[in-house]
Amino acid sequence: MLTGTAVFAGCGGNNGSSAASQADSGGEKAAAAVAENVADGAILQAFSWDFNTIRESMPDIAAAGFSAVQTSPVNACLEGEGGGLELYGDGKWYYHYQPTDFKIGNYQLGTRDEFKAMCDEAHKYNVKVIVDVIANHTTPELKSVSQDLINAGGGSFDTLFHKNNEKDISDYSDRLQCTTAKMGGLPDINTERPSFQEYFFKFINDCVDCGADGFRYDTAKHIGLPDDPKENDGFENNFWEKMRTETKDYDKKFIYGEVLQGGNDKIAEYIEAIGRTTASIYGSKIRAGLQNSVLSADTIKQYWLDDAPLNMVTWVESHDNYINDGTWRDLTNDQVLLGWAIICSRKDGTPLFFSRPYHADDEDEWGMNRIGPQGDDFYKSHLVSVVNHFRTAMIGESEELLNPANDSSALIIERGKKGMVIVNSEKELTVNIDSNLPDGEYTDRVDGKTVYTVKDGKLTAQKPLAENTVVVLYNDGYTEQTPLANVGVAKDSVDNSIPAVPRSYTVFKTDGDSIPVTLTLENAEKGTYSIDGAAAADFKDGDKITLNKPANGGVVKLELRAQNSEGTPTYERVEFTFENSYEIKKGTKVYFEKTSGDWADDINIYIYNTEDYENKYWPGEAMTKEADGKYSYTFTEDWKTPLIIFNDGDSADSVQYPDGKGLTVEPDKVYRAE
Repeated sequence: MLTGTAVFAGCGGNNGSSAASQADSGGEKAAAAVAENVADGAILQAFSWDFNTIRESMPDIAAAGFSAVQTSPVNACLEGEGGGLELYGDGKWYYHYQPTDFKIGNYQLGTRDEFKAMCDEAHKYNVKVIVDVIANHTTPELKSVSQDLINAGGGSFDTLFHKNNEKDISDYSDRLQCTTAKMGGLPDINTERPSFQEYFFKFINDCVDCGADGFRYDTAKHIGLPDDPKENDGFENNFWEKMRTETKDYDKKFIYGEVLQGGNDKIAEYIEAIGRTTASIYGSKIRAGLQNSVLSADTIKQYWLDDAPLNMVTWVESHDNYINDGTWRDLTNDQVLLGWAIICSRKDGTPLFFSRPYHADDEDEWGMNRIGPQGDDFYKSHLVSVVNHFRTAMIGESEELLNPANDSSALIIERGKKGMVIVNSEKELTVNIDSNLPDGEYTDRVDGKTVYTVKDGKLTAQKPLAENTVVVLYNDGYTEQTPLANVGVAKDSVDNSIPAVPRSYTVFKTDGDSIPVTLTLENAEKGTYSIDGAAAADFKDGDKITLNKPANGGVVKLELRAQNSEGTPTYERVEFTFENSYEIKKGTKVYFEKTSGDWADDINIYIYNTEDYENKYWPGEAMTKEADGKYSYTFTEDWKTPLIIFNDGDSADSVQYPDGKGLTVEPDKVYRAE
């Protein structure tokens, strides 16, 4: 994809010298190797990419200098909306985080065999695989929880879950609540039960056998530490001790826990128990500094871990803040790159780069809105790659942070006597900086051309450094590499004459019969495209193709490939959703008949679509009883493309039809539960 027109459109800059413009530099040069140890390198969070996509993208991930890729949860999970694969809408990203069993493979990411193939491919490039795992909770849709998991938890939901599971957490400073009550309505597993631990760590070790090199434990602070208060059930708070003793080759794995800070979070104890945690306050300080263009060295030096060991994963943004608090909208893409340059060039911490959804922007959180394909290729932009390789080259070097001439709009990160990164935010910076680098000339590895001179401990340049710019300087350890090919679909390349659903669901979801798109290509003379697995055809940058709507709507898969001059392959997968659009007028009537005795007497109809996601909270509107077992409902307003679900309430014993995605509305039709 053309990063200049697709990823960075609308970003700030000055005379083409912004971080975004640097990412477009045609002279990309990067070292070939990735860090041997995950902690010494950088992690790519491949948010909602499936196993096959990660496997196909491995050359790009390695060439961008990432030492590890982090998957979304690989366990069996809730299959919502009939298996819909939208990030939000006809499907949900967070079903990843609603386990129904602890076995590898789910409908969103792929099978166990595909997971193993992905790990095998990663290891060919010396890239490690970190698996996001959930031990703390299951899906709240209890009827979907497997009997094997229930049996492992003692044979019933009463034994699988904590006694305190009847309550939601109301006071996060209360450690008993925090570790035994529901979080956000998610049932809290009794992680201290020995039979559950045995079952869970069998899953963990199956991941290891398939090639997993580490784990991120979701909601880790909701699993008790040894000195936490405990329910009177005869078990010990020993989950983390068991994690260490039962995980195969624990000492060789990169394992960290998600411990979002916010009071009484016991961060030092969790680092000791698990090995590493997240550093969420540090991320918020970085974002605030970028937003305000105040990069205070004194503030950024701190990791805000209450004197805990500096064993942590850092980020500018992760899926938690991207989705949950909306703070990502406060930062331009330029600022995200500036933040990445800061956290990745530092000595301590292991930085994690969050892959935003494909073509997301500040007006459109979900972008292409698909689970499975890559996120935006921001992760392999030139600047990210340069900083990643700088980090690898600086392994073992000390660090010093300072603001030049006490100007906190710019930050200097110097690594021993070997390298320096300059991050400049809101205004031009005259380069006349004290430096420990040996005397000599240093070419900026970002723009590939500007020469900086060190003489008698002073770094100077012939012109000021532009705003929103990063400079990376080092000679020792630098290796040139042929720039990668980039392929993709130009943003907003759809013909505006085609009626499309509102902006919140992007141009990639259309109710037209066809969709013309513009293909983009960089650093290669030609690429190939394939539609739904058909024979590949050649394309060049700017070529237009037309995708046609499948019968009865559905998804069209477009796969793009190219190679750079050295033969390194690049892969991009893009999916387009075609809708069957229709309108239902006020006064339309539908009927429902019960076909079994499992239904209660009162029946409801739940009406929704992907624009007005719900007409009211579940279970919806009461239907009118026409006769024994037969009900009717008359629409009270106009709807575009509504779907309907029939149900008899919202209790744990309630029945609904259908179980997954709703049914298309057909006027005067009698729907019968199958």
